[in-house]
Amino acid sequence: MIRPVAVIALVLDATIGWPAPLYRLVGHPVGGFARFISWCERHGNRPQRSFARRRAAGIVTVVALLSIAIAAGLAIETLVYALFGRWGWVAASLFAWPGLAQRSLYDHVRPVWRALASDDIDGARIAVSRIVGRDVAALDRAGIARAAIESLAESFCDGVVAPLAWLLFAGLPGLWAYKAINTADSLIGHYEEPWRAFGWAAARCDDLFNLVPARVAGVVLCIAAPGGWRVMLRDHARHASPNAGWPEAAMAGALGVALTGPIAYDGVANDKPWIGGEGRSAGAGDLKRALAVYVRACALLWAIAGGIIWAL
Repeated sequence: MIRPVAVIALVLDATIGWPAPLYRLVGHPVGGFARFISWCERHGNRPQRSFARRRAAGIVTVVALLSIAIAAGLAIETLVYALFGRWGWVAASLFAWPGLAQRSLYDHVRPVWRALASDDIDGARIAVSRIVGRDVAALDRAGIARAAIESLAESFCDGVVAPLAWLLFAGLPGLWAYKAINTADSLIGHYEEPWRAFGWAAARCDDLFNLVPARVAGVVLCIAAPGGWRVMLRDHARHASPNAGWPEAAMAGALGVALTGPIAYDGVANDKPWIGGEGRSAGAGDLKRALAVYVRACALLWAIAGGIIWAL
């Protein structure tokens, strides 16, 4: 009975997202995960502790986080079916709804395109700073467009494909276990200090949880815009992440632009290799096209989800 939950959750997310009034009223489950992770990081990642002890504390944090997420998912499923019987899936869909981010991702990237299209470079930098972690103060038009396109492609996996896949095949426990790990990875799963030891388990688990969804995301993007196949298959391994390179390379090939390349984080330059290096520099028009590819890819996911439900 969990399968119809995915369809209702997709509809709710695509049509209304997670409205600001609702966020102000009840917050968001990811915020609860973030507070728990931050509390564990403050207590378990103290600099005076050895590397081994900090890594062990990070492993304990991930185990506890997964236990909480899975237990909560199981408890909710048990409760809604106990209360509503065969209609419990309708209620369960309300608890799956905030785990998807189709609308939120589109709504965060579109202002970057609108600012670039109107030559508001400062506004575009502000808008893109809300979705990327790199330094944005010195980004030119191409750098801003490139950052937004990369974020859109990678987040298509993290925010849409992966949570949908875990929801379809593992119900609410799978969905919220994924969201918990993905939140941990974004907060502490970094190679740099002071997170290198403590965030190791979160980063490795996120790699594992995204292993199949990232490749599915790349394939779906290539179907939505067929020009991406060659670059995806050739350049996906140029990304530092074992997973993010798949959707990013697919999007680079689909648009005919070069992505990644030199990036600065916290004032430190990082000379990353280019993905789709033969492509042109990205611009506002490419970002608009990327949004159109994203919309088509989300529509394909609806069809895939429907086909899985029909088949099973």
